[in-house]
Amino acid sequence: MAILFPETEFTLIDSIGKKISVVNAVAEGVGLTNVTAIHGRAEKLKEKFHFVVSRAVTQMPEFLRWLKGKFEKEQFNPKHNGILYLKGGDLAEELAGLKCEIFNLKHYFDEEFLILKSSLCIKR
Repeated sequence: MAILFPETEFTLIDSIGKKISVVNAVAEGVGLTNVTAIHGRAEKLKEKFHFVVSRAVTQMPEFLRWLKGKFEKEQFNPKHNGILYLKGGDLAEELAGLKCEIFNLKHYFDEEFLILKSSLCIKR
């Protein structure tokens, strides 16, 4: 995404230091100046963001607790600030009571890996 959107700043966070080392090496290798990689945990960040993009790392209610208070109020996108989340499987129980848009990725991609995956868009 950082390559496709060079005008956008990306903060990448992971609790595994090796992953962050690789991200830093790749960003430097291709000359990306819009990437900041942090070795840490999302719930410990003090910064605020317009969007959080993630793959499924935990159940959504827990993920929402981690992100409480981490969204900018200022908006400048057609979509409301919030979470874009890649998740697979039956989402009905986990998402009960949440207002979110669900985009089934099989409608957009042919890769077999993505047939049972969805992208969730949840407003802050």
